[in-house]
Amino acid sequence: MTLNFSYSFPALRGIQANKEFYTVICPLRLIPKIFLFDEEEIPPEHRAQRLMNKSRIPEIANYILENPKEYVFSSLTASVDGELNFQSISEENSDIGNLTISLDSKFLINDGQHRRAAIEEALKISPDLGNESISVVFFHDRGLKRSQQIFSDLNRHAVNTTSSIGILYDHRDQFALLTKDIISSIPLLERYTDKEKVSLSKNSPKLFALNHIFNTNCRLIGKKKGELLSEQERSFILEFWTVLVESIPEWKLVLNKEISPRELRQNCIAAHGVFLEAVGIVGHYLYVNMPTTWRDFIKKFHKIDWNRDNKIDWLGRAYGPTGRINKTNETIHLTSNLIKCKLGLDLTESEREIEIRFLEGQKIEV
Repeated sequence: MTLNFSYSFPALRGIQANKEFYTVICPLRLIPKIFLFDEEEIPPEHRAQRLMNKSRIPEIANYILENPKEYVFSSLTASVDGELNFQSISEENSDIGNLTISLDSKFLINDGQHRRAAIEEALKISPDLGNESISVVFFHDRGLKRSQQIFSDLNRHAVNTTSSIGILYDHRDQFALLTKDIISSIPLLERYTDKEKVSLSKNSPKLFALNHIFNTNCRLIGKKKGELLSEQERSFILEFWTVLVESIPEWKLVLNKEISPRELRQNCIAAHGVFLEAVGIVGHYLYVNMPTTWRDFIKKFHKIDWNRDNKIDWLGRAYGPTGRINKTNETIHLTSNLIKCKLGLDLTESEREIEIRFLEGQKIEV
């Protein structure tokens, strides 16, 4: 069959579940023109995919634009509602050939709608990207139920990587690079940081999770992942960790193998992410307000009772009534509030508001 008005792609043919599918290489400039996605506010049961999270698009588009020689995209997967015709180049190479798709076909992206939208935005800023390409896997559309099933199957076994793994494998972000440098340069962190998990089991031989150290670094100077670091900020963060490690006796006990990481996590809040990120908030306050004397305040940490049995200080802040450590933005701030008070530092207006709400809640419970 000859399709007079059609798209034509060099393609590879494959078989899955006794059904043909095709992998093609598509120029980026064609992506916004031929691939559509279902954005209508209609009930989920009548859509073939989830609604797009538009807040993700600028981040992905910037990733392309900021890394024009390094960006990597996996294949798009799409269903085609229309006529497809595959012509092999020869009998010997029957699965290599040319795929033609009728021009009036409808394309529905089953996997990759955010990449597709980001490509469109990137092309507006850098049209030259249109000459580059992306692989696309085509399935023949057999109706809404089949398209929904494809979406479900593609996502059924998808497992997101942990944020710690993302940081470990990131060789571009300055915060990620600095965090890994700090860990490798400080023996306690090098030995007792889990570089894969985001939370530690009670029997873990580690003290810290990589993502907690990363988040603490972000809080220390009030910046986010992807932002640039000045040399002054880099130097401060590195020195901060050096001073902090020397100022917490409980950490030294673990380093000297006098107690195990498990024992420390059971008995001390200083072995948990809520503590680290709270310290990041305190450190940021010192960085901004006490640029020459901040070390003196951190050295006072050895005088603070970090024991979980110290319920007067930490119950309701670092952990709840059951004794379970609870790391939320609120508990991080409540923990940092108390640390600041113990160091003789003033609370900011927003911190005072958090403290007032907490104290009022304590009165109600009593």
